[in-house]
Amino acid sequence: MMQCAECKGKGRCGLPRCPIVSRFHTQTQIRPVSSYQGTAPSVFVGSFGYPDVTGGPLMINDSDNPPDWIRKDLGIEDIVAIRARTIRGNSHLPMVADNLQEIAISTAPLDVDVAFTKPVAFSLSFDGTVAPVGFSGSVRSMDVIGSARVERAVDRITSDTDLPATEAAVSLMESDIDVYQIAKLMTAGLLGKRRTFVPTRWAITAVDDTLSKSLKKEIARFPPISEISVFSAEIYGNRIVCLLVPGDYRYEMIEIWGKHTLWAGDEEVIVQDRENAKKNGYSPISGAYYSARLAVCEYLVKIRKSARIVVIRSISNEYWAPLGTWVIREATRKAMAGLPVTCASLDDGVRRATVATGSDRWVSHSTLIPEMKAQRTLFQF
Repeated sequence: MMQCAECKGKGRCGLPRCPIVSRFHTQTQIRPVSSYQGTAPSVFVGSFGYPDVTGGPLMINDSDNPPDWIRKDLGIEDIVAIRARTIRGNSHLPMVADNLQEIAISTAPLDVDVAFTKPVAFSLSFDGTVAPVGFSGSVRSMDVIGSARVERAVDRITSDTDLPATEAAVSLMESDIDVYQIAKLMTAGLLGKRRTFVPTRWAITAVDDTLSKSLKKEIARFPPISEISVFSAEIYGNRIVCLLVPGDYRYEMIEIWGKHTLWAGDEEVIVQDRENAKKNGYSPISGAYYSARLAVCEYLVKIRKSARIVVIRSISNEYWAPLGTWVIREATRKAMAGLPVTCASLDDGVRRATVATGSDRWVSHSTLIPEMKAQRTLFQF
């Protein structure tokens, strides 16, 4: 049932070629090359063998910023095409550390001149947190062309080696530095007292977690919302429905993978997780849990209210390629930016969330909804 989720293109199904890998391969528009001259908009550090990891630049003459893709109204095929022709450079980090940090700190993408030890190869693996990349190659030499353009807040905070990484990330958020650059800075070892490169997939989730924890502390001081509301939106086959109920902060997320969708087989897969003021342990929903939580917390801080939150993510067959947790973050942001449906009661809210989701099978997996039905809060007295 979870074979694809565990396999991630390694061929455990016995087919000659993974169907998902095949669809990526058809989007490649470059031949294997031994050198690259062009833009490197981002960096990547792997997690295999940590702490002895490798990393390098992500190279493509296109944007690596998900909000840009959404603003351009790119479809999933367009994004797959971009990622399929992206080249990931691999090297021992001491060899390229300064170059990677210059790329990460720059507001505008920098040009690079990279020579590989041999022609780059199509080498695709899937990760639910990080967007996939089509090509990879071992870096023989690398030069950054031009100088980084650095925002004042980024320069100030990354220069402060006495500032813990958590506080640095929060300070960057408060200075309107977006979550994507904060994750790049953390990946490149530019935050904190004891600075080290951080695997990209860990940095993405760590930043989502860190920022939303900071926002949760603010939300705890706010009065509750005045009415039950349901928000919804969809991006690339990921439908997000957010049920907000008056009360102190609580958060629950439920994921529904329909039959024969990306990470499900012949049976539907439903995963649930929740928290109150604190969160213990890593979520079984993985990075999506923290990405959605950040987006809802951003909304509550913006309106200066607290709420009990149920987020339902329903994934359809349209989502045929794993693009990373940015999809969940942006889909949830899109939902919270829309006009909500107000509800007369919790039962009405659940009913409307069911309609928006297109399924009621998630309801029996919720533990927060029965709790809200059974308990009266201080706000109700």
